[in-house]
Amino acid sequence: MSSAIGEVLADLRAQGRKAFMPYITAGDPNLSFTRDIIVALASAGADLIELGVPFVDPAGEGPVIQKSTHRALANGVSLEVVLELVASLRQDGVGVPIILLGYLNPVFTLGYERFAAAAGDAGVSGSLIVDLPPEEAGEYRDALQSRTVDTIFVASPATSPGRLRLLDRWVSGFCYYVSRRGVTGGRQALSSTLAQELDLVRTHIGKPILVGFGIRTPEQVAAVGKLADGVIVGSAFVQCIEEAGSEREARQAILDLTARMKRALA
Repeated sequence: MSSAIGEVLADLRAQGRKAFMPYITAGDPNLSFTRDIIVALASAGADLIELGVPFVDPAGEGPVIQKSTHRALANGVSLEVVLELVASLRQDGVGVPIILLGYLNPVFTLGYERFAAAAGDAGVSGSLIVDLPPEEAGEYRDALQSRTVDTIFVASPATSPGRLRLLDRWVSGFCYYVSRRGVTGGRQALSSTLAQELDLVRTHIGKPILVGFGIRTPEQVAAVGKLADGVIVGSAFVQCIEEAGSEREARQAILDLTARMKRALA
């Protein structure tokens, strides 16, 4: 059975288009805003949405997303709350694929089978656990795939050819390629070797490849879109929330940025 993510990416490829996937942290600045902005992003042309599950120690994230996670935790947002949010969105007819991005501890505490059942029932399309290496993810992957929830794993410039081949077997939906070393949200330029890196990755991974980390401007979106199957943008959207004077301003800033980035991918 094909997944929701797979269907979207196949349709985009057939049209000669690249996927655009914004990231937002669930519960930042509050859960009602998250719900509203997911609906708005889907209407504005987001092909997929990455929804961050707040965790007390998001070590792989930069300061912008770390602060958003702490704001969400202060609002009492947990994995269970995020799953309820996705289920509510599905009940209201929101069809855009939603990928959860989080850390292992809450999922492990809940249990892989219970997590997979809850995610599948809620309508989660895919899951990426930042600190779960594929070599240790067999039970997690089997549980999710039995529910047609894609398992997303990360590759980076440091990933060895052997691990890339392993990822090709274990990834479903797409492979998340980290465009540079470090944490999310930096303002550095794109790697000058990104094209060569992706060429190497494609010799080992046949799944679609979406690129994220440090992509903040329409110009960077356009450049990455020429090389990858899709582009992931996170900190730039989260910063719209952090810097806005009101939820209305944050919403407008996110939608304005989405429009500029979608035009850059056209």
